[in-house]
Amino acid sequence: MMEISFASAFFMGLMGSGHCLAMCGGIASSLQLAQTKQKPLVVAFLYNLGRLVSYAVAGLLVASLGVSLAKQHTSFALALSYLSGFFMLLVGLYIMRIAGTLNWLEKLGDFIIWQRIVKLNKHILPIDTKTKALAYGALWGWLPCGLVYTALLWSLQAKSALYGALTMVAFALGTFPALLVAGQSAQLLNKFLNHTITRIALGNLFVWYGFYLIIITSNKLVD
Repeated sequence: MMEISFASAFFMGLMGSGHCLAMCGGIASSLQLAQTKQKPLVVAFLYNLGRLVSYAVAGLLVASLGVSLAKQHTSFALALSYLSGFFMLLVGLYIMRIAGTLNWLEKLGDFIIWQRIVKLNKHILPIDTKTKALAYGALWGWLPCGLVYTALLWSLQAKSALYGALTMVAFALGTFPALLVAGQSAQLLNKFLNHTITRIALGNLFVWYGFYLIIITSNKLVD
């Protein structure tokens, strides 16, 4: 099941790339313009590498908490499996844009986390070195995102802190193609990812995967 989680996290990141471009695309573009002494692709890579590190750290922390809770409560894993199935349904509807099913989660994250972390911007700006580009990406990795929080839910039920971190790395790698390339290439990829047929087809995959998680969890309870 862990391999399936890695693949699911990757494809959720890939399909959420259109959302990532809306939230982080402008940041990545401004970094490329600000760092005139470096190649744009290098700057974009450093920014996204910083995001990946932040996601991995978050996955590590969340998975550590999950492992600790699972040792204390035997029903914790089953409850999380149900919750994962439910959130997969929300992700599917979100990707298909049938409803803003994850907007509430992003608002909650903005209130609890982001409003405090964003104040660190003043210590990084202006972005005029490779180190600052990497640090800026790491900072923006904590930007509230419903898809990121759903991936973290998978990390919460990982069998170890390492697997939790790797789940988030897989998710981050899925977002790389859209945010790493620039100009026309990014526009073409974004057009494909946001095409109605693409969104409905892959959104349905997440919906059915959500039902699958709920069904197998119910079978475990019956057994």
